[in-house]
Amino acid sequence: MQEATRPLKILFVIETYFTHNNGTSISAQRFAEELRKRGHEVRILTAGEPADDIYAMKKLRIPFFQPLIEKHGFMFARKNKRIIREAVAWADIVHCYMPFSLENSAKREADRQNKPATTAFHIQPQNITSSLMLGKTDWANELCFKLFHHFTYKHFTHIHTPSQFMADEIIKRGYKAKIYPISNGIQSDFQYMKRAKSPQFQDKILIMMVGRLAGEKRQDVLINAIPYSKYGDKIQLVLAGNGPNYKKYYKLGQKLKNKPIFTYYTKEELMDTLAQCDLYVHASDMESEAISCIEAFATGLVPVIANSDLSATRQFSLDERSLFKAGDPKDLARAIDYWLDHPKEKADMEKVYAQSAKKYCIDNSIAKFEEMLYDAIKVHHKEKKRK
Repeated sequence: MQEATRPLKILFVIETYFTHNNGTSISAQRFAEELRKRGHEVRILTAGEPADDIYAMKKLRIPFFQPLIEKHGFMFARKNKRIIREAVAWADIVHCYMPFSLENSAKREADRQNKPATTAFHIQPQNITSSLMLGKTDWANELCFKLFHHFTYKHFTHIHTPSQFMADEIIKRGYKAKIYPISNGIQSDFQYMKRAKSPQFQDKILIMMVGRLAGEKRQDVLINAIPYSKYGDKIQLVLAGNGPNYKKYYKLGQKLKNKPIFTYYTKEELMDTLAQCDLYVHASDMESEAISCIEAFATGLVPVIANSDLSATRQFSLDERSLFKAGDPKDLARAIDYWLDHPKEKADMEKVYAQSAKKYCIDNSIAKFEEMLYDAIKVHHKEKKRK
């Protein structure tokens, strides 16, 4: 069987796999599922409980920072050299998701066993620095880029980024690997759908945002925008997600006539609620992609997106009507009101946005991801022969 078509034994290395409140973990789960459908074997090296396809290590607790880490839906693995060695020995290729200790150890072990390895750049430095109130501090973010490169990315020949935006970010900082901008992709059942509103929403304008309740996601901008909207008394916000800013945002939302609904949805519940919504807002200052936004407009919701220089999400806007000045509640209210004032335009654009989402289907992403893996194996074999 040709190298570029044979089924592979793929090891995903990721500190946190078992969570539904972390975009990178969710992406890893979906990629594993889809790769298995294509005939590959996929196993996971992570923190958690062992299973047939899981090489599990105990959770590492970080003094003082552990509560904050857990609120972000994250955990670190306590490295076990024997388990890492066994996992890498099983694999044809190792794919590392993050620039942290477990992934770096797996790469070193792959080198020792002469196995090819690829990596991904999912975590923006701002995701880390924002937790320390340094999200918009240039020196702190640039330091992260340099440390990530020094300890992790300079050792890999192939890097997956979830967007062209993130590819451009690391290219301009001197990352030299072959870079594959590949969307995390949406599943095929996120398609255009409209449903009658349930009784609790029938007399409301329903606006949703999905994402961790964290400072950089800026749910506060959305909450603060509602009093500026001419429709403020009719708007019902649904903020889907968990995170460290829950108490802050809950308290902030109490000023609204219709108190925001803070919740966690299963995939089926999410799809059902999206189908009832009037608009989707993505207010985040910093994003490497924001798959939740694609899922929303795939179902037929017009998005209103923060026009931030640090966010890839603005790429999804099809024109200026769906953008607002990042961090500005008044401008967000203006954008919301525009779409609510023009229902015919909104109805037309709902179908256009749903059509535009088709290029982000996960089948396309998996095909490109396979291409990266096969290329990495090919390059690795050439290097072996050369040596």
